[in-house]
Amino acid sequence: MSSMSRRTLLRSVAVGGAALSAPALLSACSTSSGDGDVSNAGKKLAPWPAYRPTAKAPKPDLEPTEAGVQAGYTAYPADLTQSVARTPGDGSTVKVMTVSFGVPPKPASANQFWAAVEKALGVKIEYTIVSQADYQKKMATVMAGDADGLPDIINMFSGFVLPREGQFVQRRAEDLTPFLSGEAIADYPNLANIPTHAWRDMGRIGGRIHGIPLERPLPGSTLWINQGTFTDAGMKEGWTSDDFAAVAKQATSGRTYALGAAQGSGFCNGFHSAAHNAPQGWAVSKDGTFLPGYADERYKASIAFRARLRKEGSFYPESTSVSQIDLTTLYYNGTVGSMQDGFGAYLPKYREAPDGMTPAAALPYSVGGTSGGIVAARRSFGYTVLKKAKKERIELLLRILDYLAAPFGSKEWELVHYGVEGTHFTRGKDGSPQPTKLGDVENNTNLPLKYLAEGPQVLFVPGMPDAVRALHAWQQKVVPHAVRNASFGLQSTTNNAKGATLQTLLDDTVTGIVAGRIPLSEWDATVKKWRAGGGDRMAEEFAKDHTANT
Repeated sequence: MSSMSRRTLLRSVAVGGAALSAPALLSACSTSSGDGDVSNAGKKLAPWPAYRPTAKAPKPDLEPTEAGVQAGYTAYPADLTQSVARTPGDGSTVKVMTVSFGVPPKPASANQFWAAVEKALGVKIEYTIVSQADYQKKMATVMAGDADGLPDIINMFSGFVLPREGQFVQRRAEDLTPFLSGEAIADYPNLANIPTHAWRDMGRIGGRIHGIPLERPLPGSTLWINQGTFTDAGMKEGWTSDDFAAVAKQATSGRTYALGAAQGSGFCNGFHSAAHNAPQGWAVSKDGTFLPGYADERYKASIAFRARLRKEGSFYPESTSVSQIDLTTLYYNGTVGSMQDGFGAYLPKYREAPDGMTPAAALPYSVGGTSGGIVAARRSFGYTVLKKAKKERIELLLRILDYLAAPFGSKEWELVHYGVEGTHFTRGKDGSPQPTKLGDVENNTNLPLKYLAEGPQVLFVPGMPDAVRALHAWQQKVVPHAVRNASFGLQSTTNNAKGATLQTLLDDTVTGIVAGRIPLSEWDATVKKWRAGGGDRMAEEFAKDHTANT
């Protein structure tokens, strides 16, 4: 089997996105009564930007659906379009800051990818790149600092709850409503190509639009399996939870385990709780009442099922301590036959799997005769805000983001995603970009422009049309059963103040139960403590904000 470099593994994890349990909630509210009101209740709500899909997009080979199945391309477009009419910049310097899942890039003076993007944008880029591990700490410093010292463009990563985030955005970031709301967004065609679902899941702050979302597909945390391993062990379409357990047990032998899990994932909490059709975080009833998924008996049943799988020996023994990066190594070298990762991880899964291994997204099993669900991801993988500035400066920054949000099939998309032909990539037999050795180092993982702005994602695996067909077929089967977190895009003061601490209480208890250190009977007491500590108050606040947005 092929060996994997740490850089390659970092790239794999980066593409995967949120891979652990329930996606972290974007909370953008004040923490005391003296803070500014960032809720949407009682506010005049700014209209969402008018959605204008690009007319120049290449026709997909596999059609998307209104329900959320992505467009699929089995071949790279032969004729790339031009999505931006003129160079957006004015030669000035633009300071940007984003989260990063890659390694530090080569400096601008020695980075041809960096230079090519600067030339195309017409600006000099001063980039502050923050690793995921340091993001919360760095953002706390930035948010507490002087307004004049802020970068021009800031990526607000939704993977963490940032205390008083909404307040910071409302006070320090430009209100983009006049530039983007309704028909105003027509001045930025690539931003207008971002579907409304991404703006909704980003959410308003105080009724206003303060950011630009990073659109993501509907499927979220996914169980990626080694198809051969699971098929040989008896996997079949339409399997039940008992079938899943039997296959996992059959595929486990010696030092090879059917099921891998990373620290913090709750033993693949997302996949299994959704398969049990448990609400992912929050559900909302017809009367607008918010119901916590953690208090749902289906969620508790999913914990018991994972405990059974662990007790039967199907989980990798170090699942409470192995990192997501190291788990990826174990998946590629065959030590584990599966791992939970974001759906966006499909590209590295197919391109970097060793010879003889066929990755696949697992279908959920049924429980008690009911078809299993999948995790519906937040449709916005964070959002981008702009430092307050004069109208002309904001318009320049929006033009830059409009360029970066170029759609698949455009020359701008190719440059931002692959760099310069002949330098960072060559053409494969199907015309698709194939990274060179330099392209493996100079790219938009290590220089993460894609976390500033990005066009709607599509299904495409260079040179692997069968993989695209398999992914599209999988989405057609599972998208109708996606379980959505009803709190996406909504505001809760209590979640902002206490959400992270309370979530840790729940996560630690789940891990303890599945690992066999805590009895299942302790779950109800934990949920009761969570509700008393702020969970019930969150429900009230989310319900109030939901009503305001309805």
